Amino acid sequence: MVTNKVNLEQVNSVLDNVYAWSRSEAYRGYNKHDGLNSPILRLALGWGKWPRILAIQSVMRSPINLRPYLAVKKTYNPKGLALFAQGLMDRFRVSGDPAYLREAEDILALLHSIKSKGNWSGGCWGYHYPWQDPGFFAPSGTPNAVVTCFVCEAYIDAYRLTGKSVYLEIVASAIKFFLRDLCRLADNADELCLSYMPMPMTMCVMDVSILIGAVISQYIELSGDTTEHETARRLVGYVVGKQTEYGAWFYTDPPSDSHIRHDNYHTGFILDALMRYINSSRNDAWRSVHEQGLHFYANKLFNHDGSPRWMSDQDFPHDIHGAAQGILTFSAPPATHSHPDTAANITQWAISNMYNPQGRFYYQETKYYRKKFTLLRWCNAWMARALSRHALSLQEKAGTCQQSNP
Repeated sequence: MVTNKVNLEQVNSVLDNVYAWSRSEAYRGYNKHDGLNSPILRLALGWGKWPRILAIQSVMRSPINLRPYLAVKKTYNPKGLALFAQGLMDRFRVSGDPAYLREAEDILALLHSIKSKGNWSGGCWGYHYPWQDPGFFAPSGTPNAVVTCFVCEAYIDAYRLTGKSVYLEIVASAIKFFLRDLCRLADNADELCLSYMPMPMTMCVMDVSILIGAVISQYIELSGDTTEHETARRLVGYVVGKQTEYGAWFYTDPPSDSHIRHDNYHTGFILDALMRYINSSRNDAWRSVHEQGLHFYANKLFNHDGSPRWMSDQDFPHDIHGAAQGILTFSAPPATHSHPDTAANITQWAISNMYNPQGRFYYQETKYYRKKFTLLRWCNAWMARALSRHALSLQEKAGTCQQSNP
């Protein structure tokens, strides 16, 4: 257990540097799966399914950052921009400085301007690189459910802070995308599972449906429009029903559809989305599900020194995204009560082992070396979001939080 925990002043100092460095990059950066943005790899490997997979995996798994040498351009990442915006909103809550809120709203305006193009039923967002999976190919800009959910969470946060109806209208538009453009992979009276992308798919990705359910439930809470109340309940119910007897979730259903098992940050996604649903719907029926999942997450996906395990049965690599997600999950109630030291332990580990004082976080720590490069969304955006929330938690404990509304 870590004993020398960072304090609020130290967290804010790191955040100042992280945001300064990220601003200097104009919030553009490299991405984990952006190998197909390399014109060199396209020329060398052609454009078939397996050459695409080889290109993505080779760039992603390299111990050094090959992207500059392969002419991969830095791009916006909508999920990363949403995370930066939410971090700034939490910084406003901590300090009361309106400059943070203004910058957050500038980022939200930028996000709205880079929506996915196409004849979609509502606003949606995707990655700015082509993506080849064994089961599908998604051209650059193809919208997906997870990115759109994270963008919606930023707009929901902004509406809670400012009361500006435009932010809630953007979320309402995105809900049309979820419910009209995504495939229904399971659909019955108690469960609804939607696809990751708006294309023919069979793989049920666990975090997709619960992230959407949490967005819809919060929209209902804020708008008073209860039309999709049962839809939200069924989306969350599908994922709740897939929890194992020991409190975990596989990445997909059936588990054999993916090599990912009980991994770190997707577990955190599910737990946080479940708590957002519980809080917004005021439905306590699944609190025990959350408690059991939280116990598994704390005890099986983090080490005693605060380092994030890759999966419950695999320690390395220690990934900065896993650390950030852990800080987020354990900086909010009820985790702050049942696991009061966990967020601080993870924060101490991340800053001590993965932080460069230039204002950037490293990507991964393997058993033998660290990958000391920064993927802007994966590293800085996630840690900006996580540390801002941890700072808010520390401020709330001290009882000196600023007003939520400007």
